[in-house]
Amino acid sequence: MTGNQPEDPEDQALLAFLHAQRDAVLSIVAGLDEEAWHRSVVPSGWTPAGLVEHLGGAERHWFQGVVAGSDAELPWDEGLPPYDPEAAFVCDRPSAEVIGYYRDQCARSDAVLAVTPLSAPPRGRHGDPEMDEPPSVRWVVLH
Repeated sequence: MTGNQPEDPEDQALLAFLHAQRDAVLSIVAGLDEEAWHRSVVPSGWTPAGLVEHLGGAERHWFQGVVAGSDAELPWDEGLPPYDPEAAFVCDRPSAEVIGYYRDQCARSDAVLAVTPLSAPPRGRHGDPEMDEPPSVRWVVLH
């Protein structure tokens, strides 16, 4: 983890579980060749590349956008279709590029978390009209 550790043991545990989940994602896809990286083996149609790209975008949306209130766009987003929760997540980018993107977004999330108490309210908005806005950073981490 980067930055300052929170003093509250529950906050420490929550952040440790977040890091463990991220590590688990990377260990699951470690060693896949490029063909397997882009092949779906599940009924949803998701590919490993699409899943990891989606998780990078989720890190960016929730921690940089919702928690920190940033609305900065990335060149990565150019040409992507609008978010469709019903669509299969696929991606044609090489594994090294997507994994690099995911790691970068996780590091940026950690930088936000290092200066933001988990009890704080988010400074941005999720923006889903079907969902209440998150009440705290802790809720975002749990999500």
